[in-house]
Amino acid sequence: MPRTGRPKVELALTDDERDQLTRWSRRAKSSQALALRSRIVLGCAGGVDNKTVAARVGCSPGTVGKWRARFVELRLDGLVDEPRSGRPPVVTLDQVEDVVVATLESTPANATHWSRTKMAERTGLSRSTIGRIWRTFELKPHRADGFKLSNDPLFVDKVFDVVGLYLDPPEAAVVLCVDEKSQVQALARSQPAFPMMPGMPEKRTHDYVRHGMR
Repeated sequence: MPRTGRPKVELALTDDERDQLTRWSRRAKSSQALALRSRIVLGCAGGVDNKTVAARVGCSPGTVGKWRARFVELRLDGLVDEPRSGRPPVVTLDQVEDVVVATLESTPANATHWSRTKMAERTGLSRSTIGRIWRTFELKPHRADGFKLSNDPLFVDKVFDVVGLYLDPPEAAVVLCVDEKSQVQALARSQPAFPMMPGMPEKRTHDYVRHGMR
């Protein structure tokens, strides 16, 4: 007699479920486990046996059987990872928000920007936790880019004059550049800084306005 095996519970999909499973199954990089489970269910919905579906998607028949049963019982929710046992997360969303807001909108005492150590002291979280939060939100307090926006109407002409001295200097030309020691000046950036944002470091002008002695 032919072996029939254990009868399988019929697996039928609604149009919405099929659309969602198709979207999940196309995830090439993120949630690969969910993509595999979605392909399993889509294969099973075609009336194919577990062994054939397993060969198609590249897993064991037991894995196919597991996710077929989970879907029949819990539908789409059954394919999402269950909460793992163990110690619950110790960092709350409020703490994460506090770290992000403080990083973007404040500076520590006697310092120009936050370090992991200073933020850890402020919040009571570990340095590694601060580092993970900053990486997640692409915050880099230690970095600053430069920019320059000139208000001089003759800026382009002056650039041509200066660059021209290097590209095509006149015969027997002598160029002198004089500047004072910046350490003895009261300095201020020539334009306001652009504040740090997620994924973008703080931006400051490279030049400054001199105050005091000339």
